[in-house]
Amino acid sequence: MHIYLIINILVFIALLFLLRQTGKKQWSLSKKTLAGLLIGVIFGFGLQWIYGVDNAVISQSVAWFNVVGNGYVQLLQMIVMPLIFVSILSAVAKLHNAASLGKISFLTIGTLLLTTAIAAVIGIVMTLLFGLSAEGLVQGAKETARLDAIQSNYVGKVSDLSLPQFILSLIPKNPFAELAGANPTSIISVVIFAAFLGVAALRLLNDDPEKGERVLRAIDAAQGWMMKLVRLVIQLTPYGVLALMTKMAASSNIHDLIQLGGFIVASYLAIALMFAVHGILIGFSGLNPFRFFKKILPVLTFAFTSRSSAASIPFNVETQTQKIGVPEVIAGFSASFGATIGQNGCAGIYPAMLAVMVAPTVGINPFDPMWLAVLVGVVTISSAGVAGVGGGATFAALIVLPALGLPITLVALLISIEPLIDMGRTALNVSGSMTAGTVTSQILKETDKAVFETE
Repeated sequence: MHIYLIINILVFIALLFLLRQTGKKQWSLSKKTLAGLLIGVIFGFGLQWIYGVDNAVISQSVAWFNVVGNGYVQLLQMIVMPLIFVSILSAVAKLHNAASLGKISFLTIGTLLLTTAIAAVIGIVMTLLFGLSAEGLVQGAKETARLDAIQSNYVGKVSDLSLPQFILSLIPKNPFAELAGANPTSIISVVIFAAFLGVAALRLLNDDPEKGERVLRAIDAAQGWMMKLVRLVIQLTPYGVLALMTKMAASSNIHDLIQLGGFIVASYLAIALMFAVHGILIGFSGLNPFRFFKKILPVLTFAFTSRSSAASIPFNVETQTQKIGVPEVIAGFSASFGATIGQNGCAGIYPAMLAVMVAPTVGINPFDPMWLAVLVGVVTISSAGVAGVGGGATFAALIVLPALGLPITLVALLISIEPLIDMGRTALNVSGSMTAGTVTSQILKETDKAVFETE
């Protein structure tokens, strides 16, 4: 093993032990996570400064760092399906009113789609303000390889399902396969299966109270057991964030970032404006938006570093219930649907910006009000069509662009800056799901204000 590789691994282990010492200072999880983020950024850029970009030592070092970073993400992915299943089952069984499920679903999905439409409008405005266009972008070897991969691995999958087929795919025909994540829509299918089981438990309680009570006690015990597992894994967040940020900083190509700087700046300004929209919605719902964002910061930090909305679900549900005071059923629905439908960043801002950038290359006036209205509508509707798939932003773009008669080449041309922008988009996706859950809870007057007001 190369001596420099050994040194890098030893330094990384030392940083993990340094971060471990914050536990003795009784720091909150938010502070520990932020510390992990800062240490990871400094260490990662330090490695790049010492070894340069695309260095073999960095690649080998990152492979070892991934044991912690990707290992943490996989632990969260491990508990996603069981958590969704048990949380929804437990919450529905405690409702004692199955009709309220319809209200929760309608308000949650409605809020997600509304914010996605707003995100599309903001993405369009920022693209036009910055004068961004796909004209002049160079297609190199990496971009060509990316385009070939998109053509072979993505395009067919996107075109495979019509809208009726997509709706049918949400209905679970094999719950065990859905719990194993066998299909792109497995998360929503598990939600539906758990909700039906919960309603069945309520019916059993009415028909046979003795058996019904036993079932409810078993569900309650399983839910408590699962939440202990969730908290056990979430305690590892600072270490996972440190490793993930080290990888990001060490692997970033500064030249590519500068070359496409306008798109990066416009994207992050659009993302920042959507965070402001979330804050306004929280404010209108009757809660303090600053307190809201302070409480969800650790979740957003993890989403930012991991680039995974699905892996953020356990952290999302835990924070909504324990920090904001949202009931379990609403938190479970919003976290699950928010990771699959109406993603504000990946399915809202991103495809809208790409469409406006590509339009002039095929003779379309991007300032045409009617065309822009159609674009917002297509983006909003298609945001339900990327449910649960990996590379959600890519799928969203590959649905929106062909629907408007636009080429997909730009998706490949942005490969070099994709990871950096995807971090902000994922954080926005998670913020959108938590906003939907909180607003739904407020409208239904279900929020525990005492929990929200607690520091």
